[in-house]
Amino acid sequence: MSLNPPIFLKRSEENNSKFVETKQSQTTSIASEDPLQNLCLASQEVLQKAQQSGRSKCLKCGGSRMFYCYTCYVPVENVPIEQIPLVKLPLKIDIIKHPNETDGKSTAIHAKLLAPEFVNIYTYPCIPEYEEKDHEVALIFPGPQSISIKDISFHLQKRIQNNVRGKNDDPDKPSFKRKRTEEQEFCDLNDSKCKGTTLKKIIFIDSTWNQTNKIFTDERLQGLLQVELKTRKTCFWRHQKGKPDTFLSTIEAIYYFLVDYHTDILKEKYRGQYDNLLFFYSFMYQLIKNAKCSGDKETGKLTH
Repeated sequence: MSLNPPIFLKRSEENNSKFVETKQSQTTSIASEDPLQNLCLASQEVLQKAQQSGRSKCLKCGGSRMFYCYTCYVPVENVPIEQIPLVKLPLKIDIIKHPNETDGKSTAIHAKLLAPEFVNIYTYPCIPEYEEKDHEVALIFPGPQSISIKDISFHLQKRIQNNVRGKNDDPDKPSFKRKRTEEQEFCDLNDSKCKGTTLKKIIFIDSTWNQTNKIFTDERLQGLLQVELKTRKTCFWRHQKGKPDTFLSTIEAIYYFLVDYHTDILKEKYRGQYDNLLFFYSFMYQLIKNAKCSGDKETGKLTH
């Protein structure tokens, strides 16, 4: 009896190998065309039913809306709130919205709907005071002074040290006492409690890129640590004319920041913990994508 495996088994293994390669190739190809397809999302059946039944009433203000009320930040009547996922975030998020930003077109609302305990939205010129908390807050905005996410901890701890030195710079205090206090504070920064990031809140600006300068240059945001996201391509269907496809929508920016924060700062494997932040966004994206393929001009109106 031959010890070699039967020929048909070899062919079967070869075919299986080719099938896997082909499948992987197809998956990679599809993923590049549709980057939102592999998300770990809650069932979107409730959105499908709502889309089919049309606009519904907001139980708070009575306005007619599709999916959710962008004024009251709640799902509408035909979208039961218990069927909307809740996302737990590792940080608080403040969103500063430009007054000219159309509420119905803003994706910032998605974050408030899906993580209501962690997200607050303010309409400019209303901005919280961050001056006393600059060692635990970061503004997500690109620029020459921006740092990468992985360097957040280092720069925030540096700010803490500078603040400590500033407080200890008392001319009436004997120099040897000042030195000892500084050394003690520096040691405290290096203990186990201070090795992680002190970041507690992140700030996003919600506006078109042409309108961001007014908010970004506001004195209340000056001096905050600026963080720039890694380059990624947007899937947003309302692409701003003359801007590159790396200019993300607000909800995309929030999502990608949290994914990178989870891996680069928390040092944990990402397993889709924040994917449901794109619950509404991915559904609308697919809805509009399908409409474009079928030539349906009405779908754009249905998504607000």
